[in-house]
Amino acid sequence: MVCFFCTTEYAVSRARRGTWPTDSPATIPKRKRCPQPLSGTDASYRNISRLGDVSFRTLTLISLYMFHLLTHYTTESVTSGHPDKVCDQISDAILDACLTQDPNSRVAVETFGSHGTLMIGGEVTTKANVDYEAIAREVYASIGYTEDLEVLSRVVTQSGDIAMGVDTGGAGDQGIMYGYATDETDQYLPLGVVLAHGLARKLEELRTSGTLPYLRPDGKTQVTIKNGTVLTGLTSTQHTEETELETIREDLTKHLFTPILGNLDNIEILVNPTGRFVQGGFEADTGLTGRKIMVDTYGGLMPHGGGCFSGKDATKVDRSAAYMCRFVAKNLVANGHAKKALVSVAYAIGRVDPVMVEAFDENGKNLSEIVNTHFDFRPLAIRERLGLTRPIFRETAAYGHFGVSGRPWEEIVSL
Repeated sequence: MVCFFCTTEYAVSRARRGTWPTDSPATIPKRKRCPQPLSGTDASYRNISRLGDVSFRTLTLISLYMFHLLTHYTTESVTSGHPDKVCDQISDAILDACLTQDPNSRVAVETFGSHGTLMIGGEVTTKANVDYEAIAREVYASIGYTEDLEVLSRVVTQSGDIAMGVDTGGAGDQGIMYGYATDETDQYLPLGVVLAHGLARKLEELRTSGTLPYLRPDGKTQVTIKNGTVLTGLTSTQHTEETELETIREDLTKHLFTPILGNLDNIEILVNPTGRFVQGGFEADTGLTGRKIMVDTYGGLMPHGGGCFSGKDATKVDRSAAYMCRFVAKNLVANGHAKKALVSVAYAIGRVDPVMVEAFDENGKNLSEIVNTHFDFRPLAIRERLGLTRPIFRETAAYGHFGVSGRPWEEIVSL
């Protein structure tokens, strides 16, 4: 086995010379002093950080190369009742309420929930008249929670220092955004991402439809994939106190795992591994807007610029440019320019033109010229092309922002 440090170091050396490493893991040369073999995404990124200053293009190539070799991986999703997702949905419901009355609203709202208390904070510039507390309570109840909440609101007007740059069409902040697509599924997403979200959606459906009435809103799912085959399916789901674990296991094997994963003969199925999950939501844990950015995007399999989506209007390129990168990556794959495509863009606050646009296919071929010919990454152009001044965001705040038909950044166009 070759450790991820050897793999990464080799990828860097090849990328610096402008060549694309296509070797299999077995043929990658080991360093003379190779440490104990490491595995996993954390190890790969930790090792990259030890290589010193490398160019963005090199890091992008490494990201693609590492995924090219990554045949054994795990991804997760969460239900709409997960504490972090409750906060995401409240933040996006407030955004939609503002956009419904004033499409030019500037919104940056974050929500924090903890043990009976909900805090709404942020900056909003809008002509809309919005009752933040009422929206939060409506979202909380619609998810299925009945506990009372003390709601605190501390929302102020956006800083004029930021507005003076955005008003002229500039980016609302600096930052780096990524978009990815692959031809391995109909959703143009990695198989593990699709299955993890599929399990989480189905878990919620089993609760809300009354099929399994003992289920409660909080829950998580996870799948492990190796060479395109599912090895493990996992769920941790909140339930009523009187329900036995064996009942939950039998019901979810029949109604959840089999419909989503198919034949389970060679799949390890794990249900509530601790044996009990009665307390959930804000009663058991805290929640915070923007704390599930990997669930929202590509399951941790691709790089992420770090900025979350929920609660932000489209002048915030953390959201709008990430959507645009996905739109571009998906269309590169759909139009036959790549089997896997990674697109990235970077901005300076207040500046109209991005400081960088880069795109590569699975073989390291630079697709930036195609991208720049067909797509405009200026913030205002993104908002106009994708129609991002409409109140369309609350429903994106659970089960991933990508791979859902009908969303404007999922549209396929001819190039």
